[in-house]
Amino acid sequence: MKLAYTMAPGRGDTDLVLEQLAADLTARGLRCCGTVQINSERADAGPCDMDVRVLPGGAVLRISQDLGPQARGCRLDPAALETAVAMVASTLSSGADLLIVNKFGKHEAEGRGFRNVIAEAVAMDIPVLVGLNTLNRTAFENFAEGLALQLPSDPAALMAWVEDVTTRVDEVA
Repeated sequence: MKLAYTMAPGRGDTDLVLEQLAADLTARGLRCCGTVQINSERADAGPCDMDVRVLPGGAVLRISQDLGPQARGCRLDPAALETAVAMVASTLSSGADLLIVNKFGKHEAEGRGFRNVIAEAVAMDIPVLVGLNTLNRTAFENFAEGLALQLPSDPAALMAWVEDVTTRVDEVA
């Protein structure tokens, strides 16, 4: 199985690493599909806005909701997330060399979100790289049934894994 995950230590660091990796792989001609997250600071100093860019080079969707300055709950917009999931599922069925999912989050842990897309890619023998945080690590490990490889968040290590699990990187580099 070609399923791996990475976790970077700082808030938003996994997003930055996966976004750069996707750009590097796309520049090398790899057909990446999935999502990368883009966090934007807000002028009102509230929590950052969260967007996902649907790969390859697709739409940018706002996946966070502004719940007001006193809100403390989850800001994820489930409808926007499911729109991104549908877009990625469509791209995946057209063929891909790699699936990148910015985060196996609460929705995936509960059986929604990108969970089925990840399973479909694995079944199609498409390598999958997932961003993960400690909060959802146990749920991801249960989902992966111990078959996922943990990778360091180092760009060179991630690139080496992609090169190992795909032949297309060598063909187009």
